[in-house]
Amino acid sequence: MTARRHVAEDLAAEHSAVLGGLLREREELLATLDRVAALNGTARLIRESIGTHSGFVAELTGPEQAVIRWMSGTRTDALQDLAVPIGQGIGGRVLALGRPVRVNDYVSSQSITHQFDAQVRGEGLAAMIAVPIFSGTETVAVAYAAMREPRDFGDDAVQSLEDIAGEAGRALKLASVAEADRETALSAERLRMQSALHDSVGALLFSIGVQVRNLHEDISDNPALESRLRRLEGDVSAASRALRESLLALSESSPERALPVELAEHCRSFQARCGVPARFVQLAQVPRLDAERTGLLVAAVREGLLNVEKHASALSVVVSLLPSEDGVQVVVADDGTGHRTEDTGEPGTGMGLRALAERAARLGGRVSLVRDEEDGCTLRAWVPEPCRRR
Repeated sequence: MTARRHVAEDLAAEHSAVLGGLLREREELLATLDRVAALNGTARLIRESIGTHSGFVAELTGPEQAVIRWMSGTRTDALQDLAVPIGQGIGGRVLALGRPVRVNDYVSSQSITHQFDAQVRGEGLAAMIAVPIFSGTETVAVAYAAMREPRDFGDDAVQSLEDIAGEAGRALKLASVAEADRETALSAERLRMQSALHDSVGALLFSIGVQVRNLHEDISDNPALESRLRRLEGDVSAASRALRESLLALSESSPERALPVELAEHCRSFQARCGVPARFVQLAQVPRLDAERTGLLVAAVREGLLNVEKHASALSVVVSLLPSEDGVQVVVADDGTGHRTEDTGEPGTGMGLRALAERAARLGGRVSLVRDEEDGCTLRAWVPEPCRRR
């Protein structure tokens, strides 16, 4: 019995360790997908990994200014929410140069400006390194590591901070995609709510209004009841106006949000109609497009899904949205075996595809339909940003 109890205890301890590891991985993943958690974790990681007294992160709030928001190892609030314009202090110099900057003693350094000496003294800092955090090629934040006494930071410390900044940049990119996915899902839900309210509450109010007007005609000889009906008619009219305002508020969406919502809805409708799994994936945030370009990309996805429905005999479809070549691209890829145009790199022979190609060309874009090496076809439509025609 004792031996069996020991075995059970060992198994329980092993399962507990596995569960603990999974929970830690979950927390790390959630932190990666949350912008605030990623930056706050970066500040803590700087201090723990490099061995400095403090680490902090400033996020860009405009093209020429960053604000220090996340700190670890600090003793005061002297640096909290400090705005750092480009060119000022060590962080501003990083923004101006786009590369690491280090000082042995902040307040006596001749290589930086000294607008923030009071805050640095208030926190009791001396030696400092700052490096840019990139998302792609764009600086999105600045990472700092600092000591409370003067010292010479070596190349290894700079490299370590750059490595941490690189991880932070990748985490921010993932967080931005996750945020876009959440906002797309929210916008889609608002669209469904709008449709449901219009079809249910809107129709009910219309029906009540019609019945009230009909009653007016039947009771013209009853002034008291007619007065009550007029009040009811006024209430119905006010409720209808409130409903219209609510529906308008639910439908409000910026063009870059409207595009992924529209594409996701087309995938959902295709799957409900055909029974073929259709998945929408937004690979990264896309630049703002005008109505004409947005309409073209939506039309391309609609045409691609229609072709799959008619000809592909597909088991699954994936619709992708991504930034590409200073513009935006949508891709409709299926695994079907149906007969379609051969792989010519041209838009195909269908009237719909030819019309799409002509619309895209007028905007400086392009449309192509190609057969994949294995079964399936891929439709691509690309348009440039409005200010960057090709």
